[in-house]
This record gives sequence, structure tokens and C-alpha cells, in this order.
Amino acid sequence: MFIIGNLIGAVALVLDYVLLIFMWIVIARAVLSWVNPDPYNPIVRFINNVTEPVLYRIRANLPVTFGGIDLSPIIVFLGIIFLRKFVVESLFRLSANLS
Repeated sequence: MFIIGNLIGAVALVLDYVLLIFMWIVIARAVLSWVNPDPYNPIVRFINNVTEPVLYRIRANLPVTFGGIDLSPIIVFLGIIFLRKFVVESLFRLSANLS
């Protein structure tokens, strides 16, 4: 059973890193929204292409604009924190119990 525990631990670690990287990309997107970046810059295009599907779904389902300020990155940020705290830590504990 320790092999399954190690597999679940590895999946939890990879998921934790992916969520952490995505959280920083969302932060970069929020910072870029304060300035007027070049839309043809490859880095800006990458950040927009990665974050827009998630942010668009939140904007479409929830009224998250308040006085011209888009609060959807905050909703995504809170969702990432929830996933890291609940899902990743649960997977780590499950892997520890199986090892």
C-alpha cells in the first residue's frame, strides 16, 4: 500500500505546485490590469490566455464588478487557497495514512 500512498503524495505535491503557480499568474494578471501593457507582448498574451477562461466564467456567473473594479481575481485567489488547504492537505494526509 505504500506505493499508492507515495503516488497520492506525489499527485498532491504536483497539484500544490500547479495551484501555487496559477495563483502567482493571477496576481500578475491583476497587477497588469492596473497598467496599460502592450497586448502583443508574448508574456502578457500568455498571462491573459491562461487566466481568462477561469476569470470569464466567474464574471459570467457572478456580478463581481464593484465601482469599476473587477473582483474576479480575488474570487479565484480564494478558490485556490481553498483547494490548497482542503484538497491538497487531504491528499497529503491520505498518503501519510497509506504509507
